[in-house]
Amino acid sequence: MVAGLRDGDCLVVTSKVVSKAEGRVITVPDVKAKQAAIASEARRVLRRRGDLVITETRHGHVCANAGVDLSNAPDGMAVLLPEDPDRSARRIRDVLRARGLVAAVVISDTFGRPWRRGVVDVALGVAGLSAVIDLRGTLDTGGRPLEVTEIAIADEIAAAAELVMGKARGVPAAVISGLDPSWLGPGSGADLIRPPHEDLFR
Repeated sequence: MVAGLRDGDCLVVTSKVVSKAEGRVITVPDVKAKQAAIASEARRVLRRRGDLVITETRHGHVCANAGVDLSNAPDGMAVLLPEDPDRSARRIRDVLRARGLVAAVVISDTFGRPWRRGVVDVALGVAGLSAVIDLRGTLDTGGRPLEVTEIAIADEIAAAAELVMGKARGVPAAVISGLDPSWLGPGSGADLIRPPHEDLFR
């Protein structure tokens, strides 16, 4: 059992520990090997500046270096993103269910954000949680209908969990309690990816 985890909570697990458990660790002896790994993990390259490459991964996420990460990996090794983060989240949720716990699961990773300084953890994989809460059609405090408001609940949960896990503490998971029960239910990390026809920058 995960200490402190109760029914209705959300378990947030870093993608790095999931990837290591799933064998998504490769040897990168030099820069050329790293570049080859990025190319194999990327669906397309969006921008390059020096050694920095902004890519769209095969999952549809836009991030640096297609998620190929040398930090917190043994020398000469790199950790790739999970092959299917939603599937990974479902597997963890199913293990918890088998042990009698009904909890949501989020697989998180650290991304930069366009036009914003700093990095923040976001949700790559989601199970048992609505990744996006659609408030369109509801009323604001002034009684006006909301027209575009969709809340990325799974990303907010991932970011909150990172405050506990930290970047250099070696804490691979955190429990988020006190969720609104209406947030629990079917959802996936794929729900957070904006469809191409809505992307103004393509």
